[in-house]
Amino acid sequence: MSSRKKQGCIWRKWNKTKDFLFLLPSLAGVSLFVLIPFCDVLRRSFTSALGGQFAGFQNYRAVFSNQAFRLAAKNTLLFMGVSVPFLMVLSLGLALALYVLPEASRFFRTTFLLPMAVPVASIALLWQVLFHKSGLINGWFHGIGISPIDWMGSKASFWVLVATFLWKNLGYDIVLWLAGLAGVPISIQEAAQVDGAGPFKIFWHVTLPNLLPTFYTVSVLSLLGAQKVFREAYLAAGEYPHESIYLLQHLFNHWFQELSIDKLSAAAVTMAFGILAVVIGLRKIVGGSE
Repeated sequence: MSSRKKQGCIWRKWNKTKDFLFLLPSLAGVSLFVLIPFCDVLRRSFTSALGGQFAGFQNYRAVFSNQAFRLAAKNTLLFMGVSVPFLMVLSLGLALALYVLPEASRFFRTTFLLPMAVPVASIALLWQVLFHKSGLINGWFHGIGISPIDWMGSKASFWVLVATFLWKNLGYDIVLWLAGLAGVPISIQEAAQVDGAGPFKIFWHVTLPNLLPTFYTVSVLSLLGAQKVFREAYLAAGEYPHESIYLLQHLFNHWFQELSIDKLSAAAVTMAFGILAVVIGLRKIVGGSE
């Protein structure tokens, strides 16, 4: 083998090794902070809290038979089922409006993203001022002759939490949709318009199919964002809120304080695989449509 070929082989091997070396810090971080802790939680979900003896599926049976877990799981699923579709539809509608009005797009992008920069504690304080029994909104209601509403102590607290989620995440989703709309080929839209297609048909048959990758990204990020709303609920309504906003994270926090690591691990694994199943299902839907 000539020296030039040897140098070429060495160079190709070095390129492959170099790529792996660049990935090594990220792989080490993911392994250290995600994979290893998850494997430990998975192991603990099959062992007893005291002694660490193998308990089989006993922890999972205890979790699924727990009334508080059923309530928290129902509320969490209901919140995700209401807030995520509402967020996606509303953000897509506003993104389309900004897309056809490019001169207003830059200003509103900044405006809609501002809530993401507000600390969670400030949001909770603002919501307490607005939705307290003697807060601003009930003060306005009293001024126009409407009876005050116990926003955080009734079923209305669910819709307060939905409004919080929408307000905080709307701008980010709008930016993602705008990025997806910018990637739709204008030539295809113009060709459809020349063929006599109206705005609705162009959107339904041209724009929307090209937005499927963006749909997948927005839906997954929105689902993950819905899992983080516990912070607002906890700070605004306390450790034991109204039952309509008693979420899985409230229950996890309670079990953590009790050191019920076995039940906490089983519930966390169940939740993780549930989210993974939804993400895989969305990927299959988007992949099949493409």
